[in-house]
Amino acid sequence: MDFIYKKYLFSKHIIVRDQKADEKCVPEVLFSLARLFNIRIIKGGDLAHRDMIMTVENIMIGTKVPEPFYRGFPKSVLKLTDDRLYYDQILNYLITYGLGDMSKTRHSVFEDEEDIVRKAFKETGSIKDFIIVKEDEAVSILQEMIDNALKGTRSLSEDLFECIDHYVKEYDYDPSYIASKNTAVKLIVYQENTRYAKHLDLSDVIKLTEELNFHYYYSENINQLNLKNKHRKLISEVIHKAFESGRTDVSVCFEKKRKWAGLLHHIHFKPVTEDEKKFADLMRGDVNMSSYSGFENEMREKNIRSALSCLEGSKGSGAVLRNLNYILSRCESEDDIRFVLESIDTKNTIILMQLYISYLQYEFERVPRSFSYVKFNMSKSHIETQKEVERRRSLLDEDTVGKAKEVIGSALRRNLKGRLGRVYINPSMANYALPIQESAGSTGLGVLPKGSRIHIGDAKKIRGFTYWELVDDIDLSVIGLDGRNVQTEFSWRTMADRQSKAIVYSGDETSGYNGGSEYFDVDIEEFRALYPDVRYLIFCDNVFSDKTFARCFCKAGYMLRDREDSGRVFEPKTIESSFIVNNDSRFCYLFAVDLTAGDFVWINTRVDSFENVAGMQSSGHLVDLINVTHVFNLKDFFEMCAEEVTDDISSADVIVTDKTIDIPDGKEIIREYDFEKIIALMN
Repeated sequence: MDFIYKKYLFSKHIIVRDQKADEKCVPEVLFSLARLFNIRIIKGGDLAHRDMIMTVENIMIGTKVPEPFYRGFPKSVLKLTDDRLYYDQILNYLITYGLGDMSKTRHSVFEDEEDIVRKAFKETGSIKDFIIVKEDEAVSILQEMIDNALKGTRSLSEDLFECIDHYVKEYDYDPSYIASKNTAVKLIVYQENTRYAKHLDLSDVIKLTEELNFHYYYSENINQLNLKNKHRKLISEVIHKAFESGRTDVSVCFEKKRKWAGLLHHIHFKPVTEDEKKFADLMRGDVNMSSYSGFENEMREKNIRSALSCLEGSKGSGAVLRNLNYILSRCESEDDIRFVLESIDTKNTIILMQLYISYLQYEFERVPRSFSYVKFNMSKSHIETQKEVERRRSLLDEDTVGKAKEVIGSALRRNLKGRLGRVYINPSMANYALPIQESAGSTGLGVLPKGSRIHIGDAKKIRGFTYWELVDDIDLSVIGLDGRNVQTEFSWRTMADRQSKAIVYSGDETSGYNGGSEYFDVDIEEFRALYPDVRYLIFCDNVFSDKTFARCFCKAGYMLRDREDSGRVFEPKTIESSFIVNNDSRFCYLFAVDLTAGDFVWINTRVDSFENVAGMQSSGHLVDLINVTHVFNLKDFFEMCAEEVTDDISSADVIVTDKTIDIPDGKEIIREYDFEKIIALMN
């Protein structure tokens, strides 16, 4: 089986036994999985094969993880003076970046040999439960995952899409239903095959052109196209197919009329039917029949009811929800507000859920808001300037938000009610967020939806790590945020005089083309005492060298270690998560620590940024994400989905848990990492 599938299934705690594997070394393999990685096989143990050791090692670790700059980390770092730490750094930069000597990975010149000698590993680490399946069963599991994922209306993560892309090609699988236009567009672009055009409307051709232009020509500007003939023909064919199937939402196309005119000219579009000719003439002409412009005209005239009717009639109830704040903010009477809220009628659960969460987090004061959105699987954000705050007209009062929250919440509960029968929900599921916006993230062992929490307590310390190949320098950094979102930077630029028991840095590893690594240790209890004003710690990665993550190999994750840790710096048994960072930018957020709660929090966000140094942009917009499970979480979601919630596992049809339990025959189990099942339920 292809490694792409194995890697994705591994994130679901599944190990695949290849059909070609013929030797069995069951006891030895099971012992090695437990001893090396703390992996316990709870099902399919008789299928264990020695090749699995190498597969697990490649997925969890990599092949050449080196010692860090300070090989005795953290012991040796805490023993060195500030002057020696500074000197180590300056000497390393002089040799590597100054003299251009990247021939080998450099280490400290001041460490004592006794600090480098490490004790035998004696930490416990958490046990990870896995199952082993045969290849044919793995293919069936993949098929089910893919079908569930394709029911989602939102963009998929790059890793999940890669899995789908390979699967449909290898097994010649033609999905009968693709809910997300972005997914259908990417399949057309990546495979240069128009058979997925049946899932698109005519207006989606602009989205297709943008994706194609970005993927093959590395440009986000479709106003200056320079496409090859084969791509011009591909776009023309998709347009023809839209007219053949009758999926011609011409009024929506008017919203991007100028882009359409430029595109039709560039691809030398030749209409083959009268409808196509009429459409081309409209896009090239002076008349604009955009349904959205009609909505805006009615809004300017303060005809709220007419505007609502215009928008819903032309673009559907989902468009009303997406513009709900704007519409409500222009209402001048209680009757209009009531009319707007009573008009809400949609089956788009995702939009309802996002609106519901936004109203639960609504900020009534006129303070700068932060906006985040995803484009080409990378996150972009904007924080309002003071002028934008002062000009804002869409601030809602508490009464209006309360009414909207009640209506949206009721609609959401009606939509979800009864999707599952009798459900047992472990209370700990309140720690996990819903996979609503995962397209800008990575998948991997231990990776959870953005905002999900894992309680750490005070018994352990977190060791964040990054490891790379094929690039000279990647930097791991930590950004501290206080209650006012003021930042404190812990990075290669600042750590020489900040090393302490609270936070220790392994040194800035450079010339690591054949394998480099960096680490931060954070002791939560010590950190609280030393930095009482810092509330959140945010771990991030950036490529200092002139490359993007996509053009090198980078892995990141975290370990939970004892305060007095033993064994190697990179100890596989203590790895809680490990994932590949491969976005086409130079910056990404990894995870956070909520120091008040003592929780690890998933962020896992690829950022559209070419900043090669941490701390150059504000991280305050992440606070809402960090606290999202306090507002709405998987426990809340499954309570809405259930026909009945029960405390008796034996009587439940569906068991929702993050614990290892014996599952009775005929029961369905949903775990915190079963994104695809949750996506299917949400849609």
